[in-house]
Amino acid sequence: MSPIKIAILAMGGEGGGVLADWIVDMGEANGYVAQTTSVPGVAQRTGATIYYVELYPSAQAEADGGRPVLALMPLPGDVDVVLASELMEAGRAVQRGLVTNDRTTLIASTHRVFSIAEKSALGDGRVDSDQLLAHTARAAKRFIRFDMAQAAEASGSVISAVLFGALAGSGVLPFSRAQFEATIERGGVGVKPSLKAFGAAFARAQGGDDGEPVKEAPLATPAPQPRHPAVRALVERVQRDFPAAAQDFLLEGVRRLIDYQDPAYAGLYLDRMAALPAGDHRLLRETARHLALWMSYEDTARVAALKTRATRFERVRGEARVQPGQVLAINEYMHPRLQEICETLPGGIGRWLMDSTLPKKLVERFTQHGRVIRTSSLRGYLMLRTVAAMKRWRLSTMRYAEENRRIEEWLQRIAATAQRNPELAVELAQCQRLVKGYSDTHERGVRNYDTVMRAVERAGAGLAPATLRELRDAALADEHGHKLQAALALHALA
Repeated sequence: MSPIKIAILAMGGEGGGVLADWIVDMGEANGYVAQTTSVPGVAQRTGATIYYVELYPSAQAEADGGRPVLALMPLPGDVDVVLASELMEAGRAVQRGLVTNDRTTLIASTHRVFSIAEKSALGDGRVDSDQLLAHTARAAKRFIRFDMAQAAEASGSVISAVLFGALAGSGVLPFSRAQFEATIERGGVGVKPSLKAFGAAFARAQGGDDGEPVKEAPLATPAPQPRHPAVRALVERVQRDFPAAAQDFLLEGVRRLIDYQDPAYAGLYLDRMAALPAGDHRLLRETARHLALWMSYEDTARVAALKTRATRFERVRGEARVQPGQVLAINEYMHPRLQEICETLPGGIGRWLMDSTLPKKLVERFTQHGRVIRTSSLRGYLMLRTVAAMKRWRLSTMRYAEENRRIEEWLQRIAATAQRNPELAVELAQCQRLVKGYSDTHERGVRNYDTVMRAVERAGAGLAPATLRELRDAALADEHGHKLQAALALHALA
Protein backbone atom coordinates (compact mmCIF):
# COMPACT_ATOMS: atom_id res chain seq x y z
CA MET A 1 0.00 0.00 0.00
CA SER A 2 1.33 3.44 -0.97
CA PRO A 3 0.84 6.73 0.87
CA ILE A 4 -1.52 9.38 -0.48
CA LYS A 5 0.77 11.99 -2.03
CA ILE A 6 -0.30 15.64 -2.26
CA ALA A 7 1.71 18.59 -3.62
CA ILE A 8 0.65 22.19 -2.99
CA LEU A 9 2.10 25.04 -5.04
CA ALA A 10 1.28 28.45 -3.61
CA MET A 11 2.72 31.94 -3.46
CA GLY A 12 3.56 33.95 -0.38
CA GLY A 13 0.55 35.20 1.56
CA GLU A 14 -1.92 32.77 0.00
CA GLY A 15 -2.12 30.39 2.94
CA GLY A 16 -0.31 27.43 1.39
CA GLY A 17 1.14 26.53 4.78
CA VAL A 18 -2.31 26.72 6.38
CA LEU A 19 -3.70 24.43 3.68
CA ALA A 20 -0.91 21.90 4.26
CA ASP A 21 -1.50 22.05 8.01
CA TRP A 22 -5.23 21.48 7.51
CA ILE A 23 -4.57 18.34 5.47
CA VAL A 24 -2.11 17.03 8.07
CA ASP A 25 -4.49 17.80 10.95
CA MET A 26 -7.39 16.13 9.14
CA GLY A 27 -5.31 13.04 8.45
CA GLU A 28 -4.04 12.70 12.00
CA ALA A 29 -7.52 13.25 13.44
CA ASN A 30 -8.92 10.45 11.28
CA GLY A 31 -6.46 7.61 11.68
CA TYR A 32 -3.60 8.53 9.36
CA VAL A 33 0.10 9.11 9.84
CA ALA A 34 0.88 12.46 8.20
CA GLN A 35 4.02 14.30 7.24
CA THR A 36 4.53 17.69 5.61
CA THR A 37 7.57 19.50 4.27
CA SER A 38 7.98 22.78 2.41
CA VAL A 39 10.59 24.25 0.12
CA PRO A 40 10.29 28.02 -0.30
CA GLY A 41 11.31 29.78 -3.47
CA VAL A 42 11.89 33.45 -4.25
CA ALA A 43 12.47 33.25 -7.99
CA GLN A 44 9.26 34.90 -9.15
CA ARG A 45 6.49 37.17 -7.90
CA THR A 46 6.23 37.06 -4.10
CA GLY A 47 8.01 33.71 -3.91
CA ALA A 48 6.38 30.36 -4.67
CA THR A 49 6.58 27.50 -2.18
CA ILE A 50 6.06 23.77 -2.73
CA TYR A 51 4.35 22.09 0.23
CA TYR A 52 4.35 18.31 0.16
CA VAL A 53 2.09 16.09 2.28
CA GLU A 54 2.00 12.30 2.56
CA LEU A 55 -0.77 10.40 4.40
CA TYR A 56 -0.61 6.73 5.40
CA PRO A 57 -3.23 4.74 7.39
CA SER A 58 -2.10 4.18 10.98
CA ALA A 59 -3.77 0.74 11.07
CA GLN A 60 -1.81 -0.36 8.02
CA ALA A 61 1.40 0.96 9.52
CA GLU A 62 0.79 -1.10 12.68
CA ALA A 63 -0.04 -4.17 10.59
CA ASP A 64 3.23 -3.69 8.74
CA GLY A 65 5.08 -3.79 12.03
CA GLY A 66 6.36 -0.24 12.22
CA ARG A 67 6.01 3.37 11.15
CA PRO A 68 6.02 4.09 7.40
CA VAL A 69 8.92 5.86 5.73
CA LEU A 70 7.46 8.95 4.07
CA ALA A 71 9.19 11.07 1.44
CA LEU A 72 10.26 14.66 1.88
CA MET A 73 9.67 15.90 -1.66
CA PRO A 74 7.37 14.98 -4.56
CA LEU A 75 8.84 12.94 -7.39
CA PRO A 76 7.85 13.28 -11.07
CA GLY A 77 5.14 10.81 -11.98
CA ASP A 78 4.43 9.91 -8.35
CA VAL A 79 1.84 12.43 -7.09
CA ASP A 80 -1.86 11.77 -6.55
CA VAL A 81 -3.13 15.33 -6.06
CA VAL A 82 -1.66 18.70 -7.06
CA LEU A 83 -3.19 21.91 -5.68
CA ALA A 84 -2.10 25.13 -7.41
CA SER A 85 -3.11 28.59 -6.19
CA GLU A 86 -2.60 30.20 -9.60
CA LEU A 87 -2.61 29.08 -13.22
CA MET A 88 1.12 29.51 -13.83
CA GLU A 89 1.82 27.42 -10.74
CA ALA A 90 -0.26 24.65 -12.30
CA GLY A 91 1.87 24.97 -15.42
CA ARG A 92 5.04 24.74 -13.35
CA ALA A 93 3.74 21.56 -11.72
CA VAL A 94 3.18 20.07 -15.17
CA GLN A 95 6.64 21.21 -16.26
CA ARG A 96 8.19 19.47 -13.25
CA GLY A 97 6.40 16.23 -14.13
CA LEU A 98 4.29 16.24 -10.98
CA VAL A 99 1.07 15.99 -13.02
CA THR A 100 0.42 12.80 -15.01
CA ASN A 101 -2.68 11.82 -16.98
CA ASP A 102 -2.81 8.29 -15.56
CA ARG A 103 -2.86 9.31 -11.92
CA THR A 104 -2.98 12.98 -10.91
CA THR A 105 -6.00 15.07 -9.99
CA LEU A 106 -5.05 18.70 -10.59
CA ILE A 107 -7.01 21.40 -8.72
CA ALA A 108 -6.03 24.93 -9.73
CA SER A 109 -7.22 28.49 -9.83
CA THR A 110 -7.45 30.01 -13.30
CA HIS A 111 -6.53 33.56 -12.28
CA ARG A 112 -3.07 34.93 -13.05
CA VAL A 113 -0.51 36.79 -10.98
CA PHE A 114 1.98 37.89 -13.59
CA SER A 115 5.66 37.16 -13.08
CA ILE A 116 8.36 39.83 -13.11
CA ALA A 117 9.48 38.69 -16.57
CA GLU A 118 5.93 39.07 -17.89
CA LYS A 119 5.51 42.53 -16.37
CA SER A 120 8.90 43.91 -17.41
CA ALA A 121 8.76 42.84 -21.07
CA LEU A 122 8.79 45.79 -23.47
CA GLY A 123 5.93 44.19 -25.41
CA ASP A 124 3.14 41.95 -24.23
CA GLY A 125 5.13 39.42 -22.23
CA ARG A 126 2.12 37.57 -20.79
CA VAL A 127 1.92 33.83 -21.22
CA ASP A 128 -1.20 32.83 -23.17
CA SER A 129 -3.64 31.59 -20.51
CA ASP A 130 -5.68 29.60 -23.03
CA GLN A 131 -2.63 27.64 -24.15
CA LEU A 132 -1.60 27.13 -20.54
CA LEU A 133 -5.05 25.77 -19.67
CA ALA A 134 -5.07 23.44 -22.66
CA HIS A 135 -1.59 22.11 -21.85
CA THR A 136 -2.38 21.45 -18.19
CA ALA A 137 -5.74 19.84 -19.07
CA ARG A 138 -3.97 17.35 -21.34
CA ALA A 139 -1.42 16.52 -18.65
CA ALA A 140 -3.84 15.68 -15.81
CA LYS A 141 -6.13 12.72 -15.26
CA ARG A 142 -8.74 15.16 -13.93
CA PHE A 143 -8.53 18.93 -13.91
CA ILE A 144 -10.79 20.98 -11.59
CA ARG A 145 -10.41 24.67 -12.33
CA PHE A 146 -12.12 28.00 -11.76
CA ASP A 147 -11.20 31.47 -10.55
CA MET A 148 -10.52 30.68 -6.91
CA ALA A 149 -9.17 34.16 -6.12
CA GLN A 150 -12.53 35.62 -7.10
CA ALA A 151 -14.32 32.96 -5.06
CA ALA A 152 -12.17 33.78 -2.02
CA GLU A 153 -12.87 37.49 -2.37
CA ALA A 154 -16.61 36.90 -2.70
CA SER A 155 -16.65 34.97 0.56
CA GLY A 156 -14.28 37.30 2.42
CA SER A 157 -11.77 34.49 2.91
CA VAL A 158 -8.44 33.40 1.41
CA ILE A 159 -7.67 31.11 -1.48
CA SER A 160 -6.45 28.26 0.76
CA ALA A 161 -10.02 27.73 2.02
CA VAL A 162 -11.28 27.57 -1.57
CA LEU A 163 -8.64 25.02 -2.51
CA PHE A 164 -9.54 22.97 0.57
CA GLY A 165 -13.21 22.99 -0.46
CA ALA A 166 -12.38 21.98 -4.04
CA LEU A 167 -10.20 19.17 -2.68
CA ALA A 168 -13.09 17.92 -0.55
CA GLY A 169 -15.54 18.19 -3.44
CA SER A 170 -13.25 16.27 -5.78
CA GLY A 171 -13.73 13.12 -3.66
CA VAL A 172 -10.15 12.08 -4.23
CA LEU A 173 -9.34 11.78 -0.48
CA PRO A 174 -10.95 9.21 1.84
CA PHE A 175 -12.54 11.82 4.10
CA SER A 176 -16.10 13.15 4.37
CA ARG A 177 -17.20 16.77 4.08
CA ALA A 178 -17.88 16.82 7.81
CA GLN A 179 -14.29 15.78 8.51
CA PHE A 180 -12.99 18.56 6.27
CA GLU A 181 -15.20 21.16 7.96
CA ALA A 182 -14.25 19.94 11.44
CA THR A 183 -10.62 20.58 10.51
CA ILE A 184 -11.37 24.23 9.71
CA GLU A 185 -13.30 24.62 12.96
CA ARG A 186 -10.40 23.21 14.98
CA GLY A 187 -8.18 25.93 13.53
CA GLY A 188 -10.26 28.53 15.35
CA VAL A 189 -9.23 31.46 13.11
CA GLY A 190 -11.50 32.97 10.46
CA VAL A 191 -13.79 29.96 10.73
CA LYS A 192 -16.98 31.51 9.38
CA PRO A 193 -15.57 33.02 6.13
CA SER A 194 -13.39 29.94 5.60
CA LEU A 195 -16.41 27.64 5.82
CA LYS A 196 -18.31 29.89 3.42
CA ALA A 197 -15.49 29.73 0.89
CA PHE A 198 -15.11 26.00 1.48
CA GLY A 199 -18.81 25.36 0.82
CA ALA A 200 -18.89 27.32 -2.44
CA ALA A 201 -15.80 25.54 -3.77
CA PHE A 202 -17.10 22.14 -2.62
CA ALA A 203 -20.30 22.67 -4.62
CA ARG A 204 -18.41 23.64 -7.77
CA ALA A 205 -16.11 20.63 -7.56
CA GLN A 206 -19.01 18.28 -6.73
CA GLY A 207 -20.85 19.56 -9.78
CA GLY A 208 -17.99 18.51 -12.00
CA ASP A 209 -16.76 22.04 -12.50
CA ASP A 210 -13.80 21.64 -14.81
CA GLY A 211 -13.99 24.99 -16.54
CA GLU A 212 -15.17 28.57 -16.42
CA PRO A 213 -18.84 29.59 -16.62
CA VAL A 214 -20.10 30.73 -20.00
CA LYS A 215 -19.39 34.41 -20.39
CA GLU A 216 -22.15 36.60 -21.69
CA ALA A 217 -21.47 38.93 -24.58
CA PRO A 218 -20.51 42.40 -23.36
CA LEU A 219 -23.23 45.00 -23.51
CA ALA A 220 -22.86 47.75 -26.07
CA THR A 221 -21.25 50.86 -24.61
CA PRO A 222 -23.72 53.75 -24.62
CA ALA A 223 -22.72 56.92 -26.45
CA PRO A 224 -21.17 59.47 -24.07
CA GLN A 225 -23.35 62.42 -23.10
CA PRO A 226 -20.94 65.01 -21.60
CA ARG A 227 -22.35 68.14 -20.03
CA HIS A 228 -19.26 70.34 -20.46
CA PRO A 229 -19.69 72.34 -23.71
CA ALA A 230 -16.08 71.89 -24.91
CA VAL A 231 -16.13 68.16 -24.24
CA ARG A 232 -19.55 67.76 -25.86
CA ALA A 233 -18.23 69.55 -28.97
CA LEU A 234 -15.33 67.07 -29.20
CA VAL A 235 -17.67 64.07 -28.92
CA GLU A 236 -19.98 65.49 -31.58
CA ARG A 237 -17.00 66.08 -33.85
CA VAL A 238 -15.93 62.44 -33.55
CA GLN A 239 -19.45 61.25 -34.30
CA ARG A 240 -19.83 63.63 -37.25
CA ASP A 241 -16.42 63.61 -38.97
CA PHE A 242 -15.05 60.10 -38.50
CA PRO A 243 -16.25 56.63 -39.61
CA ALA A 244 -18.12 54.54 -37.05
CA ALA A 245 -15.45 51.82 -37.17
CA ALA A 246 -12.91 54.15 -35.56
CA GLN A 247 -15.13 56.10 -33.18
CA ASP A 248 -14.66 53.86 -30.13
CA PHE A 249 -10.89 54.38 -30.18
CA LEU A 250 -11.23 58.08 -30.96
CA LEU A 251 -13.65 58.69 -28.09
CA GLU A 252 -11.37 56.84 -25.70
CA GLY A 253 -8.45 58.90 -27.00
CA VAL A 254 -10.38 62.12 -26.39
CA ARG A 255 -11.29 61.01 -22.87
CA ARG A 256 -7.69 60.06 -22.09
CA LEU A 257 -6.19 63.32 -23.38
CA ILE A 258 -8.70 65.53 -21.58
CA ASP A 259 -7.73 63.72 -18.39
CA TYR A 260 -4.05 64.05 -19.31
CA GLN A 261 -4.10 67.75 -20.23
CA ASP A 262 -7.29 69.57 -21.29
CA PRO A 263 -9.98 69.71 -24.04
CA ALA A 264 -7.74 71.82 -26.29
CA TYR A 265 -5.11 69.08 -26.26
CA ALA A 266 -7.78 66.53 -27.17
CA GLY A 267 -8.78 68.85 -30.03
CA LEU A 268 -5.20 68.72 -31.33
CA TYR A 269 -5.51 64.93 -31.29
CA LEU A 270 -8.59 65.08 -33.52
CA ASP A 271 -6.90 67.61 -35.82
CA ARG A 272 -4.04 65.20 -36.34
CA MET A 273 -6.41 62.29 -36.98
CA ALA A 274 -8.41 64.34 -39.51
CA ALA A 275 -5.26 64.83 -41.60
CA LEU A 276 -4.95 61.08 -42.25
CA PRO A 277 -6.52 59.29 -45.26
CA ALA A 278 -10.10 58.42 -44.29
CA GLY A 279 -10.59 55.33 -46.46
CA ASP A 280 -8.69 52.70 -44.46
CA HIS A 281 -10.61 52.02 -41.25
CA ARG A 282 -7.93 49.72 -39.82
CA LEU A 283 -5.29 52.41 -40.28
CA LEU A 284 -7.53 54.97 -38.57
CA ARG A 285 -8.18 52.66 -35.62
CA GLU A 286 -4.53 51.74 -35.09
CA THR A 287 -3.34 55.33 -35.48
CA ALA A 288 -6.07 56.62 -33.15
CA ARG A 289 -5.06 54.13 -30.49
CA HIS A 290 -1.31 54.68 -30.68
CA LEU A 291 -1.48 58.45 -31.16
CA ALA A 292 -3.53 58.80 -27.96
CA LEU A 293 -0.95 56.72 -26.10
CA TRP A 294 1.96 58.73 -27.45
CA MET A 295 0.35 62.10 -26.74
CA SER A 296 -0.23 60.98 -23.12
CA TYR A 297 3.43 60.09 -22.55
CA GLU A 298 4.47 59.54 -18.94
CA ASP A 299 6.36 62.46 -17.45
CA THR A 300 6.86 63.28 -13.77
CA ALA A 301 3.64 65.30 -13.63
CA ARG A 302 1.66 62.37 -15.01
CA VAL A 303 3.23 59.88 -12.61
CA ALA A 304 2.55 62.17 -9.65
CA ALA A 305 -1.07 62.63 -10.73
CA LEU A 306 -1.67 58.88 -11.05
CA LYS A 307 -0.13 58.16 -7.66
CA THR A 308 -2.36 60.64 -5.85
CA ARG A 309 -5.74 59.77 -7.35
CA ALA A 310 -8.58 58.82 -5.04
CA THR A 311 -9.29 55.74 -7.18
CA ARG A 312 -5.73 54.51 -6.59
CA PHE A 313 -6.08 54.81 -2.83
CA GLU A 314 -9.35 52.90 -3.03
CA ARG A 315 -7.77 50.17 -5.15
CA VAL A 316 -4.81 49.78 -2.79
CA ARG A 317 -7.13 49.60 0.22
CA GLY A 318 -9.13 46.89 -1.54
CA GLU A 319 -6.04 44.90 -2.51
CA ALA A 320 -4.65 45.16 1.04
CA ARG A 321 -8.07 44.22 2.49
CA VAL A 322 -7.99 47.14 4.89
CA GLN A 323 -10.67 46.80 7.54
CA PRO A 324 -12.61 49.67 9.17
CA GLY A 325 -10.47 51.32 11.81
CA GLN A 326 -7.18 50.16 10.26
CA VAL A 327 -4.57 52.66 9.06
CA LEU A 328 -2.98 52.23 5.64
CA ALA A 329 0.47 53.67 4.87
CA ILE A 330 1.62 53.89 1.23
CA ASN A 331 5.31 54.50 0.56
CA GLU A 332 6.38 55.56 -2.94
CA TYR A 333 9.96 54.77 -3.96
CA MET A 334 10.96 57.55 -6.34
CA HIS A 335 14.26 58.33 -8.02
CA PRO A 336 13.85 61.20 -10.52
CA ARG A 337 16.97 61.98 -12.52
CA LEU A 338 18.21 65.44 -13.43
CA GLN A 339 17.00 65.00 -17.00
CA GLU A 340 13.45 64.19 -15.89
CA ILE A 341 13.40 67.20 -13.57
CA CYS A 342 14.56 69.48 -16.36
CA GLU A 343 12.00 68.01 -18.76
CA THR A 344 9.19 68.88 -16.32
CA LEU A 345 10.18 72.55 -16.03
CA PRO A 346 9.32 75.22 -18.62
CA GLY A 347 11.68 74.91 -21.57
CA GLY A 348 13.88 77.91 -20.84
CA ILE A 349 14.38 77.02 -17.17
CA GLY A 350 14.92 73.35 -17.98
CA ARG A 351 17.58 74.08 -20.60
CA TRP A 352 19.30 76.57 -18.25
CA LEU A 353 19.45 73.97 -15.47
CA MET A 354 20.65 71.25 -17.83
CA ASP A 355 23.51 73.46 -19.11
CA SER A 356 24.46 74.97 -15.73
CA THR A 357 27.33 73.90 -13.51
CA LEU A 358 26.75 74.57 -9.79
CA PRO A 359 22.89 74.38 -9.82
CA LYS A 360 23.10 71.16 -11.81
CA LYS A 361 25.48 69.59 -9.27
CA LEU A 362 23.27 70.63 -6.37
CA VAL A 363 20.19 69.02 -7.93
CA GLU A 364 22.10 65.84 -8.80
CA ARG A 365 23.43 65.62 -5.24
CA PHE A 366 19.93 66.02 -3.83
CA THR A 367 18.41 63.32 -6.10
CA GLN A 368 21.22 60.79 -6.50
CA HIS A 369 19.92 58.39 -3.82
CA GLY A 370 16.21 58.67 -4.52
CA ARG A 371 13.52 59.31 -1.95
CA VAL A 372 10.70 57.54 -0.16
CA ILE A 373 7.51 59.61 -0.12
CA ARG A 374 4.53 58.54 1.95
CA THR A 375 1.55 59.59 -0.13
CA SER A 376 -0.83 58.51 2.63
CA SER A 377 0.51 61.41 4.75
CA LEU A 378 -0.56 65.01 4.17
CA ARG A 379 3.00 66.18 3.52
CA GLY A 380 3.77 63.48 0.96
CA TYR A 381 0.41 63.84 -0.73
CA LEU A 382 0.74 67.62 -1.12
CA MET A 383 4.28 67.24 -2.41
CA LEU A 384 3.16 65.00 -5.27
CA ARG A 385 0.04 67.08 -5.95
CA THR A 386 2.37 70.07 -6.45
CA VAL A 387 4.36 68.09 -9.01
CA ALA A 388 1.14 66.96 -10.70
CA ALA A 389 -0.03 70.59 -10.98
CA MET A 390 3.01 71.34 -13.14
CA LYS A 391 1.14 69.85 -16.11
CA ARG A 392 -0.04 73.41 -16.84
CA TRP A 393 3.47 74.06 -18.23
CA ARG A 394 3.66 70.74 -20.09
CA LEU A 395 3.26 72.17 -23.60
CA SER A 396 6.20 74.53 -23.04
CA THR A 397 8.63 71.92 -21.71
CA MET A 398 11.72 70.37 -23.30
CA ARG A 399 10.08 66.95 -23.18
CA TYR A 400 6.98 68.09 -25.04
CA ALA A 401 9.03 69.67 -27.82
CA GLU A 402 10.95 66.42 -28.33
CA GLU A 403 7.90 64.15 -28.17
CA ASN A 404 5.92 66.49 -30.44
CA ARG A 405 8.70 66.42 -33.05
CA ARG A 406 8.72 62.64 -33.13
CA ILE A 407 4.93 62.44 -33.27
CA GLU A 408 4.74 64.82 -36.25
CA GLU A 409 7.44 62.92 -38.14
CA TRP A 410 5.65 59.62 -37.39
CA LEU A 411 2.30 60.92 -38.64
CA GLN A 412 3.85 62.34 -41.82
CA ARG A 413 5.52 59.01 -42.52
CA ILE A 414 2.24 57.14 -41.97
CA ALA A 415 0.32 59.49 -44.27
CA ALA A 416 2.91 59.26 -47.05
CA THR A 417 3.15 55.47 -46.79
CA ALA A 418 -0.63 55.03 -46.81
CA GLN A 419 -0.78 56.39 -50.36
CA ARG A 420 1.27 53.51 -51.77
CA ASN A 421 1.13 50.72 -49.17
CA PRO A 422 -1.71 50.88 -46.61
CA GLU A 423 -0.66 47.66 -44.90
CA LEU A 424 2.84 49.01 -44.31
CA ALA A 425 1.30 52.21 -42.94
CA VAL A 426 -0.58 50.15 -40.34
CA GLU A 427 2.70 48.52 -39.28
CA LEU A 428 4.27 51.97 -39.00
CA ALA A 429 1.42 53.10 -36.76
CA GLN A 430 2.03 50.13 -34.48
CA CYS A 431 5.72 51.05 -34.12
CA GLN A 432 4.60 53.55 -31.45
CA ARG A 433 4.55 50.52 -29.14
CA LEU A 434 8.32 50.89 -28.92
CA VAL A 435 8.05 54.26 -27.15
CA LYS A 436 6.69 53.79 -23.65
CA GLY A 437 7.32 54.27 -19.95
CA TYR A 438 9.70 56.77 -18.43
CA SER A 439 13.31 57.01 -17.25
CA ASP A 440 15.59 54.23 -18.58
CA THR A 441 12.66 52.32 -20.08
CA HIS A 442 11.70 55.32 -22.19
CA GLU A 443 15.29 55.91 -23.31
CA ARG A 444 15.65 52.30 -24.49
CA GLY A 445 12.31 52.48 -26.29
CA VAL A 446 13.21 55.70 -28.10
CA ARG A 447 16.58 54.26 -29.08
CA ASN A 448 14.95 51.18 -30.58
CA TYR A 449 12.27 53.29 -32.28
CA ASP A 450 14.87 55.55 -33.91
CA THR A 451 16.82 52.49 -35.06
CA VAL A 452 13.73 50.96 -36.68
CA MET A 453 12.78 54.26 -38.36
CA ARG A 454 16.29 54.57 -39.85
CA ALA A 455 15.88 51.07 -41.25
CA VAL A 456 12.52 52.09 -42.77
CA GLU A 457 14.18 55.06 -44.48
CA ARG A 458 17.01 52.89 -45.83
CA ALA A 459 14.62 50.26 -47.17
CA GLY A 460 12.34 52.80 -48.83
CA ALA A 461 9.22 51.75 -50.73
CA GLY A 462 10.39 48.15 -51.07
CA LEU A 463 10.07 47.34 -47.37
CA ALA A 464 7.61 44.50 -46.78
CA PRO A 465 5.06 44.91 -43.95
CA ALA A 466 6.09 41.51 -42.56
CA THR A 467 9.72 42.68 -42.34
CA LEU A 468 8.78 45.80 -40.40
CA ARG A 469 6.63 43.67 -38.09
CA GLU A 470 9.58 41.35 -37.50
CA LEU A 471 11.87 44.28 -36.66
CA ARG A 472 9.30 45.71 -34.24
CA ASP A 473 8.77 42.37 -32.51
CA ALA A 474 12.54 41.89 -32.20
CA ALA A 475 12.87 45.32 -30.56
CA LEU A 476 10.10 44.47 -28.09
CA ALA A 477 11.57 41.06 -27.29
CA ASP A 478 14.93 42.29 -26.02
CA GLU A 479 15.53 45.47 -24.02
CA HIS A 480 19.25 45.41 -24.83
CA GLY A 481 18.64 45.54 -28.58
CA HIS A 482 20.58 42.40 -29.50
CA LYS A 483 17.64 40.72 -31.24
CA LEU A 484 16.86 43.90 -33.14
CA GLN A 485 20.43 44.13 -34.40
CA ALA A 486 20.32 40.47 -35.46
CA ALA A 487 17.04 41.07 -37.35
CA LEU A 488 18.50 44.15 -39.05
CA ALA A 489 21.57 42.16 -40.12
CA LEU A 490 19.37 39.33 -41.41
CA HIS A 491 17.51 41.73 -43.72
CA ALA A 492 20.66 43.71 -44.64
CA LEU A 493 19.30 46.86 -42.98
CA ALA A 494 21.97 47.32 -40.31
